[in-house]
Amino acid sequence: MSLTLDRKAIETFVADALVDLGVDRSDIATDASLDDLEIDSLDMVELSQSIRRDLDIPVKPKDFDGVETVGQVLRVCCEKAGCE
Repeated sequence: MSLTLDRKAIETFVADALVDLGVDRSDIATDASLDDLEIDSLDMVELSQSIRRDLDIPVKPKDFDGVETVGQVLRVCCEKAGCE
């Protein structure tokens, strides 16, 4: 996939991926708790694989250990992509 990676592109991708995992789009916010969104460790593995495959960001599931909010997911992705 050839797209310019910036925070906005990553936010859009992560939001779409969360919707694919069953999260209601209206519940997605940077301060939203992954627990409240019912995102479990298996969902995080799937999300990290999607990010790696589709955005070519070198994340691993363990990079998200201790991550509790959507904003923290975005921060990890942006750091790994070099856009933050």
